[in-house]
Amino acid sequence: MSILKKISANLDVMAPADRQIGQFIVENPDQMLRLSSAALAAETGRSQSSVVKFSQKLGYAGYQELKLAVSEAKAQEWQAPAGMIHGTIEAGDGYLTILQKLIGSKLQSMQQTIAVNNEQDIDAALTTLNEARRIHLAGVGASSLVARDFSYKLMKLGRNVLHDSDSHVQMANASTLGSGDVLFALSYSGASIETLRIAELASQRNATVISVTGLSDNPLARAADIRLYTVGDEERVRSSAITARDAQLMLTDLLFILLVQRQSDANEYVHNSEMAVSVLKAKQLS
Repeated sequence: MSILKKISANLDVMAPADRQIGQFIVENPDQMLRLSSAALAAETGRSQSSVVKFSQKLGYAGYQELKLAVSEAKAQEWQAPAGMIHGTIEAGDGYLTILQKLIGSKLQSMQQTIAVNNEQDIDAALTTLNEARRIHLAGVGASSLVARDFSYKLMKLGRNVLHDSDSHVQMANASTLGSGDVLFALSYSGASIETLRIAELASQRNATVISVTGLSDNPLARAADIRLYTVGDEERVRSSAITARDAQLMLTDLLFILLVQRQSDANEYVHNSEMAVSVLKAKQLS
C-alpha cells in the first residue's frame, strides 16, 4: 500500500491535527513535495513539530523520509514507456532486460531527487554559489567524480573554484576558506569521514556549507547550512554507486544551468572556453 493510500485510509481515525495535515498531503501531494516542514505547517495551520510528529507516527524518522515515501507513491503513478522494466537486476538477466531495468532505476532516481528538493532550498544554494568569493568542492569516491565534473562547469563560468581528488588536499584547501566562501560537499551516505571533517573545518572558518546527501539523517547534513538531497535507487543496482552518482550529476547540472541563467555574461565565458579548447583540437588534427 502506498503512503498516500495509507494516509487516506486512516484519516477518519486520526486526531484533528493529524487529519488536517494528512488531508492536505492526500489532496495536494505535488505541492507537499515542494514544501518544507515549516511551510507545510503554515499551509495547514499547524506547528512544525506537529508535522514532524505526524511523519513519525507513520513510521518515518522525520519529514524528509515522509516526502520520499510520497515521492515514491507519485512515481508509481507515472507510466513507464512500453517495455521498460523496474526491478532488481538478477544474475541471469539478459542484455535487454538489464538495460531496461538500469534505465528504469536511473529515471526513477532522478525523478525522486527533483521531488525531494523544494524550490526554496535550490534557490538558497543557487544564490549562495552565485555570490561566493570562492567555491570549494569536496567528496570522495564516486562523489569526487561528480565534484570534479561540477568544478569544470563552474570554471567555465569564470568562478573561483577549488577541487582536488585527494582528501588531504581538500582539507588543506578548506583551511584557507573564510566568510564569503562556500564549501559544496557531496556524500550520499552523509557519513564519509573525510568529507565530514572538511565540512566541519569549513564551518569553523565561517564558510557557508552546502551538503548534498541522501535523505536519511546524517552528520554531514546536520553540519551544513543549506541541505540538498539525492535519492539513489541502490537497492535495485547494488554493484556500485550508479544511481546515486546520476542523481548527484543531475542536481549539479540543474544548479549549473540555473547559474548560467543568472549570470549575464555566462554565454561569453562558455564561448571563450569552447574556443580555447577548439585550438587544441585543431593542433591535434593537423
